[in-house]
Amino acid sequence: MQVGFIGLGIMGKPMALNLLKAGFSLKAFDISEEAKNEVKKEGAQVVENASDVTEESDIVITMLPNAAIINQVLNEQLLPYLHKETIVVDMSSVSPVESKHWAEQLAEKNVDFIDAPVSGGEPKAIDGTLSIMAGGSEFAFEKALPVLKAMGQDVVRVGEAGAGSTTKLANQILVNVTMAAMSEAVLLASKAGVDIEKMYEAIRGGLAGSNVLDAKIPMILERNFEAGGRIDINLKDLTNVLATGKEIGAPLPLTSDVAEMFQSLTSHGKQTIDHCGVLQYYESLSNYQVPKGGKQNV
Repeated sequence: MQVGFIGLGIMGKPMALNLLKAGFSLKAFDISEEAKNEVKKEGAQVVENASDVTEESDIVITMLPNAAIINQVLNEQLLPYLHKETIVVDMSSVSPVESKHWAEQLAEKNVDFIDAPVSGGEPKAIDGTLSIMAGGSEFAFEKALPVLKAMGQDVVRVGEAGAGSTTKLANQILVNVTMAAMSEAVLLASKAGVDIEKMYEAIRGGLAGSNVLDAKIPMILERNFEAGGRIDINLKDLTNVLATGKEIGAPLPLTSDVAEMFQSLTSHGKQTIDHCGVLQYYESLSNYQVPKGGKQNV
């Protein structure tokens, strides 16, 4: 199966590499020559224009930063060149409104569309264990499933076009609100003199335990805020959540609060740190920093 891949960023590059490891023939495009060279070394055919990935490709995957870029690529680089029975799989995080619009556009050319955003961040993109939530026809999903399974561990069709993007929005609420709650708890415990590593050991096996804690508490203990999921990218997702909630009349007060925290961090130049860096928002409010290692010096 020939796969075209557009977007070799933090997430896209390891996803493309996993497709190559699984034995798929891959045509890849990105504006970064460095990223293209990295996948070329592993066997990808790199191309000079996004439109070139459509040639002979059964599936074309986009993994791009935002809806505006996807819309431009789709309309200017893909639509004129896609052939009948190609499946376009957008794995970016966008609003369901955009996903449904693109599905309708492509349907006019007899091209199937799947919105298949992912969860798990860079570490799971690297090891091929992403959670993938897909929206689209059952026929298109089954055809694309072997490709999706090369990049993800849990691959679930959640409904028709737009359902994948909606599920990702729900996922982003859970992840980012939990991230803020974790930071609030860490700050409280640390200011009270509790060893954060011991606190984590005590609660991780109970109801409060989560994948968020398992992934992010070790980062906080090391004060390592190098991005796996950036503040600005997650702010974009939460903005899409709030817009969708407004459209359908769903109140989202917690999401609104966390989005304001991320906006504040962005305004203070913290937009590229990991979203567990929301802890720094709390630290700024309290004029206190959680010590590296999680234990106060006595």
